[in-house]
Amino acid sequence: MAKITAAEVSKLRKSTGAGMMDCKNALVEAEGDFDKAVSILRKKGQKVADKRADRETSEGAVIAVVNNDNTKGAIVSLNCETDFVAKNNDFVALATKFAAIALNCDTKEDFLNADFDGMTVAEKLIEQTGVIGEKLEIGGFEKIAGEYVGSYIHVGNKIASLTALSANVEGAAVVAKDVSMQAAAMGATTLSYKDFDPSYIASETEARIAVIEKDNIELGRLGKTLKNVPTYISRAQLTDEVIAETKERLKEELKAEGKPEAIWDRILPGKLERFISDNTTLDHEQCLLDQNFIKDEKISVADYVKTIGVTVTDFKRVSLV
Repeated sequence: MAKITAAEVSKLRKSTGAGMMDCKNALVEAEGDFDKAVSILRKKGQKVADKRADRETSEGAVIAVVNNDNTKGAIVSLNCETDFVAKNNDFVALATKFAAIALNCDTKEDFLNADFDGMTVAEKLIEQTGVIGEKLEIGGFEKIAGEYVGSYIHVGNKIASLTALSANVEGAAVVAKDVSMQAAAMGATTLSYKDFDPSYIASETEARIAVIEKDNIELGRLGKTLKNVPTYISRAQLTDEVIAETKERLKEELKAEGKPEAIWDRILPGKLERFISDNTTLDHEQCLLDQNFIKDEKISVADYVKTIGVTVTDFKRVSLV
């Protein structure tokens, strides 16, 4: 039997992350052959992966990285089975290495086939499955590019986001990070209401009205104030005709209230703004640019980015919660 030194065990452990005894046993089985020992550990990982193939991987670490000149970014979610593993520093470091590799890959498939210290990313996942003892897989994979790209990782590494701006100007770093934080916190799914498919808006409108009407039946039974049933839920539905009709209706209301016509022009803008706010709930929930800015709810995200003369060209968000 070949004599296995502590230095050899340490080298294998550093390369694979496996435990000391696992590394020693692999070297013994390989008769001191380093590459063969790595292969043995990898096969062990494959066996563990096969046994745990049906396990859920709802925990993990989501990492966002950008390149040195802030022109492209990547998000990778390294998923595992338990929160205990997800919080491990070595696990987070592995996820960060994966994200750095993803910067130079166009697709998830390219990424899984990319080199990781002499093996592919996919092979590294199998190897680490054997080391950690839990099923590991890449959950989210997102790429972004732009004139300036910023990132944000929420505390705990459960949510990460990227934002691309139209220009690299003074203040771009702060704005890109703020907007990325907004995306992470508020869960936007699209950039603007203009991106919505009309059929999606129609189905969402019908579904939301049905929910509110059902709630109102119970509220009425309890003698409580009923919820407002919106006619619309997105700015995409508020055509020029709808706005014009609303203005006329508001004028009639002011007239019925006995408000002097001379002051209508001062009252109407506020009422119209309230109407638009009440009838664009879908946009506030799902459209990044149309949301109220979390650091100043008096303005929208679109208005905030205009303060430095740029626009948001794209964003990506990956979440494990």
